[in-house]
Amino acid sequence: MKRLLRVVLMLVLGLVLVGPVSSAQAAGPYCGIRWGSLAKSVPTMSMDATLTNVRTGRHACFDRMVLDVRGDVRGYDVRYVSQVYQEGSGFVVPLRGGAKLNVVARVPAYDDAGRATYRPANPRELRNVTGYRTFRQLAWAGTFEGQTTIGLGVRARLPFRVFVLDGPGTGSRLVIDVAHRW
Repeated sequence: MKRLLRVVLMLVLGLVLVGPVSSAQAAGPYCGIRWGSLAKSVPTMSMDATLTNVRTGRHACFDRMVLDVRGDVRGYDVRYVSQVYQEGSGFVVPLRGGAKLNVVARVPAYDDAGRATYRPANPRELRNVTGYRTFRQLAWAGTFEGQTTIGLGVRARLPFRVFVLDGPGTGSRLVIDVAHRW
């Protein structure tokens, strides 16, 4: 009986000193993701680069949006906002989802002669993201003064990361991954 009392006392003392450990804490972060949800930004403008395509993909731990660029993408600004606004006009871009990411690529979607290098077939639905765990909608917010904005509606304010990949060829890709959960 004394031994049982001692074991119970040690467990209670351990919980008081350390605190309870949830299964999420014991297992570590979801899929090892430690990205956070604060803004990610590089202010550099991309000279001699243009947007050519927007793609999406589903992965085990996150949903991905890729902006294909002819040339080197050097700058971007991605952050959660209360509203996404159209470039130039300032009109609100309606988005489905519990949270909105404002994705600014510091590249235009037009060439030096003003010809479009990317023209979405449906500006309100850049890609069909039905069935994605996190993405709810991608909408075109325009291109103006050397930068392009896309509204990304997501299920909730979740961790995200932004990075640039080289290729294919002399192009590059701006990648935005949004985790399925914390």
